[in-house]
Amino acid sequence: MSNTANAFKNGKAFIPFITCGDPDLETTGKIVRAMAENGASLIELGIPFSDPTAEGPVIQEANIRALSGGVTTDMIFDFVRELRRDVKIPFVFMTYANVVYSYGTEKFISACADIGVDGIILPDVPFEEKGDFAPVCKKYGVDLISMIAPTSEQRIEMIAKEAEGFIYIVSSLGVTGVRSEIKTDIASIVAAVRKCTDTPCAIGFGISTPEQAHRMASLSDGAIVGSAIVKIAAKYGKDAAPYIGEYVKSMTEAL
Repeated sequence: MSNTANAFKNGKAFIPFITCGDPDLETTGKIVRAMAENGASLIELGIPFSDPTAEGPVIQEANIRALSGGVTTDMIFDFVRELRRDVKIPFVFMTYANVVYSYGTEKFISACADIGVDGIILPDVPFEEKGDFAPVCKKYGVDLISMIAPTSEQRIEMIAKEAEGFIYIVSSLGVTGVRSEIKTDIASIVAAVRKCTDTPCAIGFGISTPEQAHRMASLSDGAIVGSAIVKIAAKYGKDAAPYIGEYVKSMTEAL
């Protein structure tokens, strides 16, 4: 069982996301530790990119803040290596194909394995194009996390059968961001996935309240939250870690 799948072995997983370097890497380190201490099962670390097509305004702005602060992929690799001295829960990188390509796919994935990153999510790489990354990920033991969206329909079985680590079920069409309600028939997507695989599935996009997290986790194996956390980071800046810790605690308790 891969490390990313291990995140689900003790019940429902809460998976928070943070953009690395927003407002700076020192603060990101405090935030990651606060998340781990307050019950996060796995943490998604965003590598900022200038054109994050899957993101709504909240995470786009975090990308801009991080990049204008001068954060680079190499700095993030060094930062994760440092975090790994004391943070043991699984990490996955969330970034875009271009970030990996421009760094060098093999160099990037081998660095992930080297620093202790367990998986990678590339929202702009559809299943049909994962061949550019999947063999290299396999070679280094890094899970390439598959995404299934409400529009995946007849592709669900195909994606689910080859999924590694966990499956990221996108709750709603459009981009990331806080939503007042999630209208997708998640239960039927999860049922279709369950028919094909035992790989755990977690739901993301639009979850912000403990009630939503509880409902989504009751339908699946876990809940993923990004924009609601990035909003707290934007509001409190360098002082955000304790506030994010409290938020993560409320979410893990709800699960």
